[in-house]
Amino acid sequence: MRPPDLALPTPGTDVEAVGAWWDPGSAERPAVLLAHGAGADGGSAWLEHVATGLAARGLSVLRFRYGYAERMAREGRRRPPDRAPKLEAVHAMALQHLASRCPEQPLVLAGKSMGARMGSYLAAQGAPATEACARALVHFGFPLHPARKPSRERAEHFRTLPLPALFLSGTRDALCTPALLEEALPLHGGPATLQWIEDADHDFKVPRRTGRSHEQVLDDLLDRTDAWLGRTLGC
Repeated sequence: MRPPDLALPTPGTDVEAVGAWWDPGSAERPAVLLAHGAGADGGSAWLEHVATGLAARGLSVLRFRYGYAERMAREGRRRPPDRAPKLEAVHAMALQHLASRCPEQPLVLAGKSMGARMGSYLAAQGAPATEACARALVHFGFPLHPARKPSRERAEHFRTLPLPALFLSGTRDALCTPALLEEALPLHGGPATLQWIEDADHDFKVPRRTGRSHEQVLDDLLDRTDAWLGRTLGC
């Protein structure tokens, strides 16, 4: 695992700073804050592939650890994720850092699973919560509900989301029943684009019979994200 490039100060939280990774792109393209899921931190192979792939396409990408993940890295033992307010606090500080690093670039809140959900909560609160304005949302596997507990409860805040959003979701995702997501998206306050990845699970892995490797599927996600951001933000 690539070690963090930065230590982002997080005053007022359970840790004084969290590790972060910086992959610079073009100053004329958007800057992406990429948040990790519950089971792996910002330095995971999944996020490394996505971050470096987006940077290769000209997008600047900042990844970071939530507080509980930072404690896991320091202590070498598993911890459950923090409650939403603590996650959102670190997320907001990371967004503010990205805004100060890339003051002229449009900001994008992107995330894998839990990170996507927290980014959407942060965007729903608006600029006063972050002191920085994101222009778009990208969700890699939005966790609409817990496994084997289908519901639309986690979509209730969609009504207060004015930002354009891209939902990339696998048709075999145990945390996002396709029919329920399709029912929830008309509630979204801003324009929402849904793109299904056939046969993919929550981590976008597909069966061998499809003839596609995991890397090929992830590269497809990157191409879709790059194209959508270009159309949506004009850069």
